[in-house]
Amino acid sequence: MERNKISVIVPIYKVEAFIERCVVSLMEQTLDSVEYLFVDDASPDNSVRILQEVINRYPNRLSQVKIITHSENEGLPAARNTGLAKASGEYIFHCDSDDFVELDMLEKLYNKAKEIDADIVWCDFFLTFEKNERYMKQPNFETSMDALKAMLSGAMKYNVWNKLVKRSLYTDNKIAFPAGYGMGEDMTMMMLYANAQTVAYIPRAFYHYVKLNIGAFSQTYSERHLVELKHNVERVTNYIQDIVGDKLEQELAFFKLDVKFPFLITDDVRKYRMWREWYPEADKYIGQNKKISARSQALQWLASKGQFWAVRLYYILIYKLIYGVIYK
Repeated sequence: MERNKISVIVPIYKVEAFIERCVVSLMEQTLDSVEYLFVDDASPDNSVRILQEVINRYPNRLSQVKIITHSENEGLPAARNTGLAKASGEYIFHCDSDDFVELDMLEKLYNKAKEIDADIVWCDFFLTFEKNERYMKQPNFETSMDALKAMLSGAMKYNVWNKLVKRSLYTDNKIAFPAGYGMGEDMTMMMLYANAQTVAYIPRAFYHYVKLNIGAFSQTYSERHLVELKHNVERVTNYIQDIVGDKLEQELAFFKLDVKFPFLITDDVRKYRMWREWYPEADKYIGQNKKISARSQALQWLASKGQFWAVRLYYILIYKLIYGVIYK
């Protein structure tokens, strides 16, 4: 029996308005040898019913589909882990069930991976709004270490969904997602890069990351979200330090600055105090990260000097007015 080339893992929770488009884009992939693992994380809506209806339209795919059900909601990282535990493919691809993909995505990523026996292949993506899209270009790097440095520095996204990863990279290094700690769970990808050998990049956008709520980036985090975020930052930074020692000290500081950066892009001015309290040891590196925009560096510098009136003005004029009007 031929081994599946790719296992696609799709967690499902409260996505009834989006899941049909997602599943259709997966069922119509040009790559044949694909295993689809849909993990129902005790979704209370009609998501699973819609999923089953769509799958039934593709009888040629039925034998490739598994629906795994959690008896209670365990969260996104646990759902990803459930899929990983059942996966049999040579490579792993994570797709969020409110997003969708180009029909040749899996074939193109897989062919690139096999061309050079890559551990990880990544690509560009679309940031998809209700009425328009932004093309999100990603950088190219020859080595996994250079890619890891870029992710820590904020020059490359560490999202799970625009990357194809060899399954053995997970299993050989005992890497899983942080069950119970959903905020920042995709930082796990950096742990995979820290162990990767050969990597590759395709300069084309295949993935549509659907973002209909422009305020999501500046959402008011609950106390639980903050606990989860800190847990995942500590988990990943400690892991990387264990592998490379102090070689990435500067990049890890850049990463901590990036983690707390959203506290400056918010309607809640109380978050400014939180920005000062989180990772103050990283503040001395402000202005040294040349891989982020001058505006971001300036915003961090203003915050470090306590000039939060200017930070607030930036948020109102640039983020709410321009992004809120143009990309809506």
